[in-house]
Amino acid sequence: MNILDKYSLAGKVAVVTGASQGLGRGYAAGLAEAGAHVMCCARNMEGLRSVAEEIVAKGGGAEPIALDVTRYEETGKIFETIKNKHGSLDILVNNAGAEETADFVDVTPSQYDRIMDVNLKGAFFAAQAAARIMAAQKKGKILNIGSLGSAVGLAQSSVYCGTKGGIVQMTRTMAIELAPSNIQVNALGPGYFRTPMTEPFFQDPAHRKWIEERIPAGRVGTVEDLLGAVIFLCGDASDYLTGQILYVDGGWLAS
Repeated sequence: MNILDKYSLAGKVAVVTGASQGLGRGYAAGLAEAGAHVMCCARNMEGLRSVAEEIVAKGGGAEPIALDVTRYEETGKIFETIKNKHGSLDILVNNAGAEETADFVDVTPSQYDRIMDVNLKGAFFAAQAAARIMAAQKKGKILNIGSLGSAVGLAQSSVYCGTKGGIVQMTRTMAIELAPSNIQVNALGPGYFRTPMTEPFFQDPAHRKWIEERIPAGRVGTVEDLLGAVIFLCGDASDYLTGQILYVDGGWLAS
């Protein structure tokens, strides 16, 4: 096999949760450009149709599918439907996420549950549903989405950081258990990127200055900065890499 072929996703079926906007939308487009047929999943069907149409217009393969990762039993049924229709489920990008900033002492149980149910519990059971299919295939890639908050504390994001720290440990444990089934499980740790979820941070001049001063690369990242890592972690080039988190942060953590 030519080394470049190891980065091709041609013939693979990929699921991206939270694909209707933000980084998830970019992941879906990037996977399709690398050759995967992408199942774009989220609650927002309007946004999903838009991203799927853009992918198809550029010659890629994509379909929109309504999916709420907090409806845990439905996730498994939807993944089975995808596998039955397309013959396999090769890649899961476990991207759906939620955030509500609040001081630690002001966090309410309902806020805690809303963030935890999507970011950790939702990711757990989406990965479980995908892993059951991949184990039967004896091959698969699961890419969980962490954050800078997987490694450092971020003020007013105690619950979010708790979930993203949990993603790292979940990834490691899944990697150990699923390795005998030839399933690689890794995590991506994006730094600060402008998305609908993070836009309030950039609208606050002081917060924006705080962010930008901490990035040695001298700029905030774009989704294109993430796609090389995503394609690598979802393709055959990473077949001996599992249980790792790859931070793409412009040097933030190194500094």
